[in-house]
Amino acid sequence: MITVDTASPVPPFEQIRQQLHDQILDGTLAAGARLPTIRQLATDLGVAPGTVARAYTELEEARLVETNRSKGTRVRPSTATDEAVRAAADEYVAAVKANNLDLAAALALVRVRFDGG
Repeated sequence: MITVDTASPVPPFEQIRQQLHDQILDGTLAAGARLPTIRQLATDLGVAPGTVARAYTELEEARLVETNRSKGTRVRPSTATDEAVRAAADEYVAAVKANNLDLAAALALVRVRFDGG
């Protein structure tokens, strides 16, 4: 079940993304589970389809879901590699927070390292 709190300072797309993310990681949404269509979830939540599309896009970028025109959007099977990368990301986020860096600085460090710096 997904809800959107219109009084929250958190943007609706992020509320949707976070709830789906949590449900995927805790197993509530199992590998292969089909997510509602963008239009259906937007209608159910009373938000614009673009809001749901953005949440789904970010979940795809995080490799948690995959979209296929004929099969819809489904939860990806988890792999050991995905889990290892997630664990490393969790450690990095903890270190960033412990050192009082903001998100922009943390992402800048990742970009530099990713590009070989």
